[in-house]
Amino acid sequence: MVQAKKISLYILVVFVLYTIITSPDRAADLVQVGFEGISSAAQGVGEFMTELVN
Repeated sequence: MVQAKKISLYILVVFVLYTIITSPDRAADLVQVGFEGISSAAQGVGEFMTELVN
């Protein structure tokens, strides 16, 4: 099982590097979308906690 995790991690890293090398503009867009999603989720949790306290 540990071996499978290592192999899948290596495959993921190779895929990410391949994507960045072959299409850096698309990779940058995907990273931006990811960070926007994380930011929106954090903002939603903050609003929920604020309403919970009030």
